[in-house]
Amino acid sequence: MGRYLMLDIGAGTMDMLCFDTEQDLHYKAVVRSPVRVLADDVRRTQGALVVTGVEMGGGPVSQALIERAKTSKVVMSMSAAATIHHDMEKVTAHGIRVVADAGAEGLIGNSDFSPVRSGDLQIGRIRRLVEGLGLPFFFDAIGICAQDHGVPPPGVSHLDFRHRMFTTVLEKEPTPYALLYRSDEVPAEMNRLASIAADARSLPADRIYVMDSGMAAILGASKDILASGMRRMLVLDIATSHTVAAVLEDGVLCGFFEYHTRDVTVERLDRLLKDLPDGKLSHRQILEEGGHGAYSRSAFGYDQVQRILATGPRRRLAASSTLPIVFGAPWGDNMMTGTVGLLEAVRLREGLPVLDYL
Repeated sequence: MGRYLMLDIGAGTMDMLCFDTEQDLHYKAVVRSPVRVLADDVRRTQGALVVTGVEMGGGPVSQALIERAKTSKVVMSMSAAATIHHDMEKVTAHGIRVVADAGAEGLIGNSDFSPVRSGDLQIGRIRRLVEGLGLPFFFDAIGICAQDHGVPPPGVSHLDFRHRMFTTVLEKEPTPYALLYRSDEVPAEMNRLASIAADARSLPADRIYVMDSGMAAILGASKDILASGMRRMLVLDIATSHTVAAVLEDGVLCGFFEYHTRDVTVERLDRLLKDLPDGKLSHRQILEEGGHGAYSRSAFGYDQVQRILATGPRRRLAASSTLPIVFGAPWGDNMMTGTVGLLEAVRLREGLPVLDYL
């Protein structure tokens, strides 16, 4: 295989896995997410800001920029402004000035502005992390996952649009790794992943892949040792921002649902996990409950589930469940769920030998 770097860029953390097949060794790190690091950078600066770069995960970064605009001038390039919202009028409503990318770049070096670059890939930081592990900074392939809501056409809900992006692919190939894209294959509507793929061109690798983090987590959870030999299983990833659960039969995705973690209670979780393998969840129902949506392709029934396995940084939520949930740790580390899923997707895509994530 060679040397591989996998990055799972979340709302709370960035999880990194380096794997060298020739030495059969892997190295890992869990650090603060880029959105939190950049939000801190914004708060540390003084006065006016010029923000260049590309779209990235919002949350803390968006809030920090909106707060700054209340007291100081904030100028953002159109590409970077998509971090706050894809509708530029909603960005400017916060008092932020949006200009063409070239116009924002032209303000860098102007003593009136402190420069900030938006982007999920902080290349210099990644390099320091890899070299801090004592590893050379070059790879045969790099995989990166993050959550992408896509850019819906006017009048279409971003949740419906995200759901449609997934199901269109899954109807043709119902496996999580079908949503892995080589950097030159990313659908244009997946703006965040496309931005990551564009920035990744400066990374030292022969091949770059990107994937939605929810699907990477599903695949990674299914590779846990506790899932070994299970034909029918429920896997659950309770992450900082989003919770996703899926039902799998012989590796084929039968259905899934997705929620914001803040909206999940253990009582709701138990009901959803029972209804999912029974095929009782509808996309519209989950949206009406405040969730992201659901997909049901086939149903073999809750009573046929052999294992319910939970991963994710907030999986403690499931500790008081009435269901027989076990807690997984792919490759010995709960925080590596997404990176293991990425690596497995790349392995499948490239037709490489089977890996035992033990």
